[in-house]
Amino acid sequence: MRYYAVFDTNVIVSSLLTKRKDTATAQVVDAITKGNLIPLYSQEILDEYEKVLYRLKFSFSEEKILRLLEMFRQFGLAVNSTPTGEILPDMDDLVFYEVVMEKRDEDAYLITGNIRHFPKHNFIVTPAEMMELLCL
Repeated sequence: MRYYAVFDTNVIVSSLLTKRKDTATAQVVDAITKGNLIPLYSQEILDEYEKVLYRLKFSFSEEKILRLLEMFRQFGLAVNSTPTGEILPDMDDLVFYEVVMEKRDEDAYLITGNIRHFPKHNFIVTPAEMMELLCL
């Protein structure tokens, strides 16, 4: 089964930080290239990824960052979101929520390590929960 998914930045960072391929964050990002997850993104989300991934504290190589951004463009689907009026604890997360809402009629998910930053909905999941849904 294939699903649309918005990836919160913390999932991307965690997937790049881990040295183990069997972690849920690594597996959920790997599911993109396997064709099991189709990432949804907007230019604002890609800009956020880039801004965070280039932070000195992470020391990610430019090659790794560019490869990841290209993977999202190649395998993903650009989405123009419309305002939802939702108020979130961290309003910087609103863009992720609004993008997933554009594809909810197609069972899109938002994958995050910060569940508490979003409203309680069954389509807002952790990487481990997404992997359970994929049955991988």
